[in-house]
Amino acid sequence: MSGTAPSSRGIIARTSYRHAMTDASRQDDEWDPGRRRDASRPRTDRRRLGWREFRHNYRGFISTLTLAVAAFVALDVWLLTRYQRYQKETRELRASMTDVERKRTDEVLAQNENRLKVMVELFKRQAKVDPSLHLSVSLDSSVMYLEREGALLREMPITVGPERRVGTAPDTVHIAAPRGKRTVEAVLGEQDAWDVPAWVYADRGIPAGETRLAGALGPAAIRLDGGTVIYSLPSVGPLNDSGYVLPGAIRVRANDLKAIAPNLRPGVAVYFY
Repeated sequence: MSGTAPSSRGIIARTSYRHAMTDASRQDDEWDPGRRRDASRPRTDRRRLGWREFRHNYRGFISTLTLAVAAFVALDVWLLTRYQRYQKETRELRASMTDVERKRTDEVLAQNENRLKVMVELFKRQAKVDPSLHLSVSLDSSVMYLEREGALLREMPITVGPERRVGTAPDTVHIAAPRGKRTVEAVLGEQDAWDVPAWVYADRGIPAGETRLAGALGPAAIRLDGGTVIYSLPSVGPLNDSGYVLPGAIRVRANDLKAIAPNLRPGVAVYFY
């Protein structure tokens, strides 16, 4: 029949739905911003912390930050002092020169700078067109490349050793990373010995040790003509320090050197620029 009354089940369902809507609206009206919508979760305090409370709760962080800022400021002051000292020495030297000497000095410096730039570009181009397998070392970018006929086979981050004058006066030598073309003399493994120069121990500030030590250049290393070495971090010897890099040398990750070592042999070119 079309005029039949609704069933009791339908009435109960609508009533339950209205009660649920009423309860939900009541919860929304009574919702506290300091409390999550999930009533089972604990009440949280989202107010902003004052400086005193922040300083009290994060003492370690603030102390570390303060020390870091103080260290950076001290480093800036030291660099500024050194810069001013060099500027003063330069002015004094130039003041002691005649006009002709100053002009000639400026010309020589400009020529040397231009000559170095030209040489670097020439070595870059030579490395790109070299058809044989070779290594290219970008000292400014701290990257070493394994290349052949302009194709990049492997890219390796490196750490370049600093320039330093080593030895005991008056018998001292200025050591720096090379520029130009070198060739591989030998590829060394972890069991191969290296003649440790005496000045290395003095530069490290440690007592002199063995002068010939196996594994002193790490799990893998490359010795170039002229004495330059490309080495990895060793577990023995004076170079066993991640914070120290041999002056004038190149340090590479051991896994990178191990990966390219089977492809290298004496006579392979290494370009430094």
